[in-house]
Amino acid sequence: MPLDSRLWGKAAGLHRDARGADRTHPLVCHLLDTAAVAEVVWDELLTAHQRSMVVEALQVPDGQARVLAAFWAGLHDIGKISVPFQMHEGGPKREGKLRAEELSAEPGYGFGAAAARDRQSHEAAAHWWLVGVFKEAGYPSSKRRPQTQLSHAVAQLLGGHGGRFHPVLHEKDSQCPVARHPGLGAGSWEEQRRIHFDEVRRVLGATAVPPGRMSPGAAVVLAGLVSLSDWLASYPEGIRSRLREDGWAGTPDDLDAYWQVARAAAPRLLQQTDLLGTGFARPPGFTPGVGKIGLGASMAREVPDMVAEHGPGMVVVTAPSSEDRTKAALRAAAVLGHAAKARGLFYALPTGSAADSHMAQVHAFAEQALTGPWRSLLLHSSSRMKPAEATKSWAHANAPDDIGAEPGEEWAPAANSWLNSHHRALLAALGTGTVDELLQAVMPVKFNVMRLFAFSGKVVVVDEAHARGAWGQRLMLRFLEWAAALRIPVVLAATAADTSVDAMLAAYRRGAGGGNEPVMQPRRSPGWSFVDAHSGGRHLPRQPAAPSRAGTLSIKVVDGSPDGEIRAALAPMVAAGSGRAVVYRPTPAEAIRTFQQLTQDSRGLDVTLVHEQMRNKDRWQRLAACRSAFARDGGVPGPSVLVTTPMLQHARPLHFDLVISGPAPLADLLARAAQSTGDLPRLLVLRADNASERDDAALLQRTDLLLGAGRSVALPEELPSLLDAVYADEMADSLARPAANELQQLDNQRMARERRASGTARWLAVPGPGELDGDLGLLSRDHPGVDPELLSSVLGEEMVHVVCLYSVCDRQRNWTYLLEAGAPEKKLERKNKKRPSPGQLVPYLIPVPKRLTEGVQGDANPTWRGMAALNNVLRLNLRQEDGQWVYTSPKHRFCMTEHGLTIDQLP
Repeated sequence: MPLDSRLWGKAAGLHRDARGADRTHPLVCHLLDTAAVAEVVWDELLTAHQRSMVVEALQVPDGQARVLAAFWAGLHDIGKISVPFQMHEGGPKREGKLRAEELSAEPGYGFGAAAARDRQSHEAAAHWWLVGVFKEAGYPSSKRRPQTQLSHAVAQLLGGHGGRFHPVLHEKDSQCPVARHPGLGAGSWEEQRRIHFDEVRRVLGATAVPPGRMSPGAAVVLAGLVSLSDWLASYPEGIRSRLREDGWAGTPDDLDAYWQVARAAAPRLLQQTDLLGTGFARPPGFTPGVGKIGLGASMAREVPDMVAEHGPGMVVVTAPSSEDRTKAALRAAAVLGHAAKARGLFYALPTGSAADSHMAQVHAFAEQALTGPWRSLLLHSSSRMKPAEATKSWAHANAPDDIGAEPGEEWAPAANSWLNSHHRALLAALGTGTVDELLQAVMPVKFNVMRLFAFSGKVVVVDEAHARGAWGQRLMLRFLEWAAALRIPVVLAATAADTSVDAMLAAYRRGAGGGNEPVMQPRRSPGWSFVDAHSGGRHLPRQPAAPSRAGTLSIKVVDGSPDGEIRAALAPMVAAGSGRAVVYRPTPAEAIRTFQQLTQDSRGLDVTLVHEQMRNKDRWQRLAACRSAFARDGGVPGPSVLVTTPMLQHARPLHFDLVISGPAPLADLLARAAQSTGDLPRLLVLRADNASERDDAALLQRTDLLLGAGRSVALPEELPSLLDAVYADEMADSLARPAANELQQLDNQRMARERRASGTARWLAVPGPGELDGDLGLLSRDHPGVDPELLSSVLGEEMVHVVCLYSVCDRQRNWTYLLEAGAPEKKLERKNKKRPSPGQLVPYLIPVPKRLTEGVQGDANPTWRGMAALNNVLRLNLRQEDGQWVYTSPKHRFCMTEHGLTIDQLP
């Protein structure tokens, strides 16, 4: 029986022929396209280490591993030779009928009602069918558990190319898969699967039978290679250039000829991704200085030697938040990246606002450290919808007047870039984003393994690594296990060494095979240590770092009215005509109120407002202005103050003479205090102010007890002991019985919440690399109760994005919706079928806690709601009431002004 070229693999976006019939791309051609792309991915994109993980696992030479990887990639869609796929009602048509209907009229392609009802996906069909065929081909298939057999491992890997792996297939099912899933089809269906398998194998020359087993590292690399190759080979424009004429037979000679066409096209497909050619330059050598060895000098002197001797691994830096610490961490990343021959870097921070503020510094680092062409993307919840548009908008917001975008748009992909998709964006050579992007790699979300693949070719820097709750801490430990197993170079930066930092060190060591013994980060500050990814060995500097700048942080706690205390604290600055301060308010509404009061009451004071409920572009513009106004050597003439919310506590580089804050846990107060620089850093805590409702009551109480009326803290040496003291069990011993009982009750509630959160995160996280035992299905396991809301809550408070539209009605009662009030040129764009342009909306998105939007249906029509990019966007059609633009829901009143969005609860 010859190969049947009527079996189609791709149809979407291929247009119609002269007779009006939907064009199709034969399945065998798509399989060869994908195999050809996989060859180029192997040669040009994978790092040497990524290839070595596959070679070592399969126990074959590099050349054979390359052929096998391409062969397997070429088999990924073989499950499309099945009744449910070929006969799907949405398939290609000719004269109103499915093109594949002619198959069902032939005896060999006959099928019963059970086959038509079978809902098995083509990905799962590939998994079920390939297990038995790989066994027949001689792939290792002992009588041990199926997941330990290479025949099953490769089939399961290919069945997961849609983003989720399917459960283990046991022997009784793999022997006759059609008995359980009649949709696979017998007769010609089975024959054609075998013919396609044999022909792809013949064309590629993939006759070698690997004797090895699938390791977790090899599985991640191969899964990423297969999905990436499929994405590129599925690009409609590329397929249209390779379409065969009707009647193309698919003979062996035809397939050999098409293989050359596919191979010629593959490099161009990869070149359009902006992924190729990036590497790390050799870092400059260390130049000895005079005097004490600070953090940067200590690491510059010893990290290169440690990496040269032991190979890449994880560097842990514990020091107060500062530009010097960031520079030291990035220098270590450059050393690790060059040694690992990595092709890029991902810089992760606790919040999107912190990522926004760091992007320029990360870009400046990349200009010195990266070689070849590279692309940079901003990656967090406000940018994930359309990363390229977000990055471009950020660049515009950071551009000085009448000057080209700073730091420049040439490093941001064009809006139509292949990278402009959240599943693909992490592959960009340079990413600045949130820790959430890392944590989702070890949660059972779609394409989580693709995230691991993206990180496996990069260096990962985690700034403020400890700034997570119990959820994030548990998931970070799991990520670090995987990072070590994949030999991902990592740099962790934390304010001070504590038990959470120790746990992260131990997790990386465990993932590298270094055992389960506890590890302790040096408690001196600043400090650093190194764990190599080869053995999990831990290495300490021969000459520890000395503080580059010693100082004393003055913390004062006041009891008066917050408004009065803020005015009193700023009065000396106003009188002196100089000075810079930042005021942290618990909510956007209170920040706006304080801004308005200071603007009205304090003449001569330059007041700036930044908070999270501003439109993206407004927030980015103000952050850019803050970096200039509050730079170490910059600033505006006269006294100036920034009014903000906790969103900005990890932002750098901002420098103030005075930091004013309401109550907050000690770690957060110290993060804010780190922005007070100079010889006399000062923090003023307003005890009578409101705390954020997200803060833990026990930690607030403990912080208040520890600080009392205030204290002086020697920097940086006292930071670790101060952070330990806030958690000390004996704190309650010195309190009177009522106060001690209250604190104990709050502590019990906190511990219960943390244990519950930690337990849920442990249950939710995917298994570590040592726990898989070959079963990739555990990375996609579908627990009852695991829904998007739970996943979002793990990553922090669940957020939605609001876009405010200004409704304008003309004389004919036609409504027009503007993105900016009184700006007709900012009209909401509509594409075909009245679909809005997601890219146009990115600069106007406002992040809002989902709890504040309960009862808000939004004014979006079903077309808007049905767009994947806008699933998490609420459209609010504002109306004018008493001179204000408002939207009223059953529970809240939304008001949009030049100062941002405020949300008031209705009585």
